[in-house]
Amino acid sequence: MAGKKNKKRIAILGGGPSSLFVYKRLVESRTGYEIDIFERKKELGSGMPYSAEGASAEHITNVSANEVPDIATGMEDWIKTLDEATLKQFHIDPDKFTKYHVVPRLLFGRYLSSQFELLQKKAQKLGIVTRIHLGCNVVDIADQPEREKVQIEIQGGEFAEFDAVVICTGHNWPIEHEGTVPGYYDSPYPPSKLKMKIDHPIAIRGASLTAIDAVRTLARQNGSFQQKDDGKLVYIPADEDSKFRMVMHSRNGLLPAIRFHLEEPQLSSDSLLTHQEIAENRAKNDGFLSLDFLFDENFKKGFRKKDAKFYKKISNMNIEAFVEAAMAVREGKDPFQLFREEYAEAEKSIREKESIYWKEMLAELSYTMNYPAKYLSAEDMLRLKKVLMPLISVVIAFVPQSSCEELLALNDAGKLTIVAVDADSKVVPKKEGGVVYKFKDEQNKSHAFSYKTFINCVGQPHLNYGDLPFKSLLTRKTVSQAMLRFKSAEEGQKQLKEGHDEVVQNMNGDYFLKVTGVTINDYFQVVNEYGIANERIFIMAVPYIGGYNPDYSGLDFSEEASKCIVEKLHETM
Repeated sequence: MAGKKNKKRIAILGGGPSSLFVYKRLVESRTGYEIDIFERKKELGSGMPYSAEGASAEHITNVSANEVPDIATGMEDWIKTLDEATLKQFHIDPDKFTKYHVVPRLLFGRYLSSQFELLQKKAQKLGIVTRIHLGCNVVDIADQPEREKVQIEIQGGEFAEFDAVVICTGHNWPIEHEGTVPGYYDSPYPPSKLKMKIDHPIAIRGASLTAIDAVRTLARQNGSFQQKDDGKLVYIPADEDSKFRMVMHSRNGLLPAIRFHLEEPQLSSDSLLTHQEIAENRAKNDGFLSLDFLFDENFKKGFRKKDAKFYKKISNMNIEAFVEAAMAVREGKDPFQLFREEYAEAEKSIREKESIYWKEMLAELSYTMNYPAKYLSAEDMLRLKKVLMPLISVVIAFVPQSSCEELLALNDAGKLTIVAVDADSKVVPKKEGGVVYKFKDEQNKSHAFSYKTFINCVGQPHLNYGDLPFKSLLTRKTVSQAMLRFKSAEEGQKQLKEGHDEVVQNMNGDYFLKVTGVTINDYFQVVNEYGIANERIFIMAVPYIGGYNPDYSGLDFSEEASKCIVEKLHETM
């Protein structure tokens, strides 16, 4: 690959954080690639979450500097290079800034953009050709196996050809009713659309970090926060007579967990099960990876040395028993009172630099189960979604302290509440505008409340196989529907008879569970319906691989996935 004519052309579609880590791996490999990066927006690095598409000045990252994987320079060092105007704009004191600080998301976007620039300079010194295409939207991808090439189509009719393509297109919130139903918002992004004064209650679906983004924006449009002499934050409505208030609707009626001191701030690939461990367990389990084995190896065992007392308490628990015990301490408590207690616990953890170890281990479990989830049986995937994921969604959100203080201030002011809704709750749009929110509460009592304004804040949805925007991949069957086989034919048959649309039976009589997105292998290569991995097309666009990656962990995910992809590129190129 040293000769110029042997150089392989790699296209990276998308220029956000995922793309940044792929590019970093390629540059550090010092190979003879030529790299083209296609980005729809006018800047690299920030992606959706850290640009104006996903953040305003009030939005804060949920990771601190020490939790950011190495890129080109550390954030602490980068902060010292900022001019006074930028520091003032984002309220940063460089003399007091430490690796434990969280920063505004828009500032973090600038940091990621700067890392792209530094990597481009490094690539240039190494003789690696990089072409950046900004304001450039790729609308289709067509594999050409007979020529061992991939063709991409750019909006406007232009085509380009590459040896391999890495899809890093990032977040995507499909529009369902927004724009046609007044007062209905399919997501809170871009946040600029929520900058409005409102004189009525607002329904917010979800209580995740996405919901908190909406809350922070709406609060500022309808009042202000003030800090009292005793340090307590209070919310002052712009109009005392306004009926403005926000109602979160959550499956469990709980607010997410709060940032605490992490003993291991960066989740490591060392935590992952080895290929040998996975293979050995699958050999004992009819070809499936056992979810109980994952739970034991990547969660329970960690407590043997770190917290023997806690290990003794949970050593005989399966997933269901552990989740029941963890949720039991939360049930029956007012969610905001519980939030105050967890805030105090998190503050103590940060002050004393001591982790809340079981929460840290749960975050690690969430991270480590992603990669081998494709080897779970359909039964275990259903268990994972029904039992474990609801707890993970509550515990590992890691809400920044400033967001917690604002939520508590809004609750104190009577401007923010949360209600528990059942799994079958429905949001029914009204033609004249707004919605009717139908749900059953924890006492199984039915409710139907009308709201003039509704914001769907459930976070990035896992999109279906057919939602993939590159239609030639679908029509040519380059990709396939992600599916998991039922270990028990009886269970598969039962699920099918009960009317579960996602359960199918093949010609051999086996039952499968259709999961969201496309089939991928361990190296994030797309896989066709015959189980053959494509050597030229890789995908780490999280909305389209959610079936095989049920929970993804932001920058840690990007770092690990990019490593897998570039390792395979070296083999296949």
